[in-house]
Amino acid sequence: MGVITEGVEMRAAVLDDAGALAGALLRNRTYMHPWEPDRHWTFFTEGGQRTRLREQLAQRAVGQAMLWVLVETDGGRLVGAISLSRIALGPLCSASVGYWVDAERAGRGIATAAVEAVCLAAREEFALHRVEAGTMVDNMASQRVLTKAGFAQYGCAPKYLYANGAWRDHLLFQRILHDERPRSIGHDLLIKKLADR
Repeated sequence: MGVITEGVEMRAAVLDDAGALAGALLRNRTYMHPWEPDRHWTFFTEGGQRTRLREQLAQRAVGQAMLWVLVETDGGRLVGAISLSRIALGPLCSASVGYWVDAERAGRGIATAAVEAVCLAAREEFALHRVEAGTMVDNMASQRVLTKAGFAQYGCAPKYLYANGAWRDHLLFQRILHDERPRSIGHDLLIKKLADR
């Protein structure tokens, strides 16, 4: 995708990102803990991230998901990630977005820029109609990101996700990308577009 905001580039994740992802996630483990599912220690290792990336790349290969990493343009340090998952074509034309940004870079508009870039790709390249996201009720920072990126809250899901030791309620957000008829690009073309990233 290229530069999305000053000093930060967004690009498709590759298997060789495993070490950098592990380092960034370990560095931000305490910062992200309140919002994350409970993770086994191996999640924060290069091997754990390599396994996770293989799974995500396999989902990309069949048109179900796409993962991007956020890296500094000066030095290439990995400072976040964003994904589209549960990609559905046909009359739904929808996907879910998830994202995180390094604690040292939080509050600088990086997450908002990444979400906006993903929404543009979702509409223009993947022919999706809507993108959805969920945040814990008390995750105000993530809610601000979504609101700035044009999302609207449409509901609340009680006990939606097990995180930080309990089932947590989530606020549900969506962004409608267009009101046109579905222009499904077809599953094979979607797979090609994801693979070409």
